Amino acid sequence: MHNFSPPLRVLGRRAFLGRMAAGAALLAPGAALFAKNKGKGKGPGLTKGDAALLRFAAAAEILETDFWVQYNELAGIQDSEEPDGSGNQPYHDAVAQLDEDMDQYIHDNTEDERTHFTFLNAYLASKGAQPVDLEQFRTLPGSTATGSSGKLRLTNLTKLTLDTSWWTRYRSRTQNPDLSPGFVFPQAIPDLSHGQHTAIPRTNNDTNDPNLLQVIANTAGFHFATIEQGGNSLYPSMAQRA
Repeated sequence: MHNFSPPLRVLGRRAFLGRMAAGAALLAPGAALFAKNKGKGKGPGLTKGDAALLRFAAAAEILETDFWVQYNELAGIQDSEEPDGSGNQPYHDAVAQLDEDMDQYIHDNTEDERTHFTFLNAYLASKGAQPVDLEQFRTLPGSTATGSSGKLRLTNLTKLTLDTSWWTRYRSRTQNPDLSPGFVFPQAIPDLSHGQHTAIPRTNNDTNDPNLLQVIANTAGFHFATIEQGGNSLYPSMAQRA
């Protein structure tokens, strides 16, 4: 009888990637243990391919963290867990029009993304692989509105072009993206798919006009979901290529 089972290493990598998104949040509290025991793990080391996949994922999580930190400084909850910034009340209130608990949502996402890349980097270090550090690329100025920490950023939330076709993909009654991969789903908000739009107040001047500020907050709301659906599709896509 022929054995058609895939190699065990490939199965292990796919299983690992398939569970990583959920597992990172659960295992993050133990991430420091990996870092303290760098190179002392009893398990086998990572292959170059495995390490590259994990570094790519860690880099993505670092960039996502940078998004959420900027949002949390202005519209989230600043506390001992996420101390940067001091809040911008007009922007906070505009974002709250989308959901009254949005500040908690922003705060928790910020903390989650931070623990994700911390866990991945600690795991890489525990296997003797190089972790990801993007600090040399932190060169972009951010918002100067009240509440911003004024720190340099990795990402720019003031010049976004958003693909909002995910909305119509999820809600279409006539098309299925899995069954019709060539179908082009329309943009939910066409204007956001071209040009550059800010999702945070750039200066205090952006908070003086309530209508403009609500447009900015609405842009942020669509960006929140764009970040989430992008992250949710990352690990399954990587697993298929593992």
